[in-house]
Amino acid sequence: MRAASRSAPPLQRGLSLVELLVAMVIGLVVTLAVTNIVTVGETQKRATTSTNDMDQAGAYAAYVLDRTLRSAGSSLAQSVQPTDRGVFGCKLNAASLLPAAAFPAPFKKNFLPGATANLRVAPVLIGKSQSDTGSDVLVVMGGDAVAGGVPRGLTDPGSATTLAMDNTVGVTAGDLVLVSQNGTADCLLEQVSGTTAKVLTLGGTYYTAGKTTSLETLAASTSTYVTPLGNPANNNVQFQLFGVGDNRTLFGYDLLQGAGTSTAQALADGVAEMHALYGLDTNGDGILDTWADPGAAGYDIATVMANTATMRQIVAVRVALVMRSASKEKDTVSPATLTLFADVVDASKKSLAQPVTLSAADDQHYRYRVVEFTVPLRNMLLLP
Repeated sequence: MRAASRSAPPLQRGLSLVELLVAMVIGLVVTLAVTNIVTVGETQKRATTSTNDMDQAGAYAAYVLDRTLRSAGSSLAQSVQPTDRGVFGCKLNAASLLPAAAFPAPFKKNFLPGATANLRVAPVLIGKSQSDTGSDVLVVMGGDAVAGGVPRGLTDPGSATTLAMDNTVGVTAGDLVLVSQNGTADCLLEQVSGTTAKVLTLGGTYYTAGKTTSLETLAASTSTYVTPLGNPANNNVQFQLFGVGDNRTLFGYDLLQGAGTSTAQALADGVAEMHALYGLDTNGDGILDTWADPGAAGYDIATVMANTATMRQIVAVRVALVMRSASKEKDTVSPATLTLFADVVDASKKSLAQPVTLSAADDQHYRYRVVEFTVPLRNMLLLP
C-alpha cells in the first residue's frame, strides 16, 4: 500500500520591490512629519524662552530705574526751602572725582560733549541722545542722611579742614556733607573724619580743598550751609548715571565710585534703547501739569543745569525702554516702527511720540517689547 503523501509546505516569499518602496515612502513621510513637529516645537520653545527672558530683563530694568528715581532729590530738596542755599545748580566738587574730564563708556562719547566738568547738582537730569549708542542718559542725585538732609548754617569761621555749626547732631565720622552758598557757583562734597559738639573735622577719601572756590573761603562765611547726605559705607548716597551701551546693555555709573570702580556696571541686558521725558508742575500746586522733551528749547540738559526754577518744576519722569529678544528668527516678526510715548503731549498739546525705526534686513527678525512707566519724584512733590 502506497504511503500517504505529505502536503508540501508553502513557499516563503519576501517583500516585492514595490512594497518595499511604498514602506520606505511611508516611513520617510512619518519621519519628515515628526522632524517638522520637533523643529517647529523647538523654534517656538526658543522664541518663548527668549521672550520670557526679555520680559524679565525689562521688568528688572524698570524696577532698578523706578527705585532710584523715586529717591531723587532726597537730602537735597530741603536746601531750596524756604530760602535757596545754593545747592541746586551748583558745580559739584568731590575729591579728585568731580569735576571730571571724561566719563567711562557708555557716557564717554556724547554725554555733556566738551563740558563734562560742568556737571551740576540736580535731582534728575536727562541728556537727550547722549549715551554712546544714541539713547538718553539719566542723571540721578540724592542721599539718605540720618539727619534728614536738613541744611545747617555755619555759626563761626572755620578753616580748610573744619566747619563750625550750632550742633553736629546726627552727623558721624565717614558721613558725606555738601558745603554750599547761595550765589556761589561751586559746592563741595566733603567727608567727615571727626566731630565735636559744634565742629566737623573734614578729611578722608572724599575730602577736597575746592577747585574754583576753596573750602577755606566757604568755611569763613556764616552764609554758608552744610547739607548732610549720608554715608557711602551704607550705600545711601547716590550720584549716578544710567545709559544704554554696547550689546544692548543698560549700564549704571557711580559718579562717586563708592565701590572703588571707575567703570560703568552692567545692570540689565536686552535693552536696545532708553528714552525719557520730564513731567512738570508749572504752577507750583504739587500736581503734574504737562510733559517736556529733554531735547526741546529750554529743557536740554545744559539749560536745565543752569536754571534752578526749571529743576524745581520737574516732579516726574516718564521712561521708555525698548527691549529686544536675544534670538534671531527666520521670519519677520516685528513691525517696521515702534512708537514711544504715544499718548503724551507737551504744554502746547503737541504730541511727544517718538518713533523707533527697525531695519527690515535685521532688526525685524527679533522680537521687541516697549516698557513704559512714570515715576513721581516724591521729594520734589513735597516742596512748597
